[in-house]
Amino acid sequence: MEHIAKIRQKMQQQQDDIIQFLRDICAIPSMESQIGPVGERVQAELRKLGYDEVRFDKMGNTIGRIGDGPKVLVYDSHIDTVGIGDPAEWDWDPFEGKVEDGVLYARGASDEKGSTPGMVYGLAIARDLGLLEGYTVYYFGNMEEWCDGIAPNTFVEVDPKVRPDFVVIGEPTKMQVYRGHKGRVEMQVVARGKSAHAASNELGDNAIYKLLPILERIRDLEPELGDDPFLGHGKITVSDMHVATPSINAVPNAATIFIDRRLTFGEDYTAEVERIRNLIPAENRARGDITVEVLHYDEPSYTGFVFPVHKIFPAWALEASHPLVQAGLETCRRIGLPEHAPGKWDFSTNGIYWMGKAGIPSIGFAPGDEKTAHTVLDSVSLEDVVKSTEFYALLPALL
Repeated sequence: MEHIAKIRQKMQQQQDDIIQFLRDICAIPSMESQIGPVGERVQAELRKLGYDEVRFDKMGNTIGRIGDGPKVLVYDSHIDTVGIGDPAEWDWDPFEGKVEDGVLYARGASDEKGSTPGMVYGLAIARDLGLLEGYTVYYFGNMEEWCDGIAPNTFVEVDPKVRPDFVVIGEPTKMQVYRGHKGRVEMQVVARGKSAHAASNELGDNAIYKLLPILERIRDLEPELGDDPFLGHGKITVSDMHVATPSINAVPNAATIFIDRRLTFGEDYTAEVERIRNLIPAENRARGDITVEVLHYDEPSYTGFVFPVHKIFPAWALEASHPLVQAGLETCRRIGLPEHAPGKWDFSTNGIYWMGKAGIPSIGFAPGDEKTAHTVLDSVSLEDVVKSTEFYALLPALL
């Protein structure tokens, strides 16, 4: 309890700085993976707090390091956001935000800038109180919105080429410990037809019409998908459609639908791709005019760095009995948070790499609720933002 009292004292002394830091980073747009300016603001805070190393990595993510011990702990918080959509839907400036009843409403407040101040200040407080003995700890402010997992993949394999022992993911968890989520595979179904003038449509072969029976089957497919007691039922969504046509007065010669397939335990992405292929009518399979492909991501970051990957993201869950999960729950107890069973996210996080691909023990803890993510009600309790600092400061001492 002595540690907690000292952490709380330091946290209360720095409360105004913690809240202002959050307001500052929410005020800096970081959409479309353009995290350079917000990274610079985060790095200014890291330097103010005396981190041993502060820099950008090759992808353009922010790295802040304290210590050089043999155990490695990473606090992962993505500092990019989705766009704001239609500005008319916002009743306040999405970057300046507003505070109402102790809640900050702003783009990125919950997803995921709300975890950054607690992580940054928590690690500095832990250092000041001698709670990082034997550790190397990192704050890792990265880009995630456009392709989960490429930033941590870069962290382990490219720069700084460090494999952590433990990771805490700062996606919103309502101040609870989370230990997993579904995976997914992203696919496209491409139909090819023949263009003709709409006035002579009998001369063409409409690519959109070829997709109609497939769309109908996908719409009704979900009850057939897998289920898991912890992660829940598999999901499938047609999330976008692109059409190639010479004009709006012509028969389209190509049409593409994009599929987001959320995978629960027991589901294999190759079998799910094949499931979609099997929806193609026999005559189209014979002609080869409809194809199914896994999406590939090779967009350069704002620094020009490219980490090409297929958009395959495994489901994962860390055992409830794992020492990291138990340390997280004990940390919650000691700082006075309600008792709870470790939960899961409905959406996806960088955990698909840390735990899903690399097998690195990972949990989530952060203020905010994922239900507000990507909405005009993106928000976080400022009391929870400050309180989360206690968790991030104490956790290393209980691992």
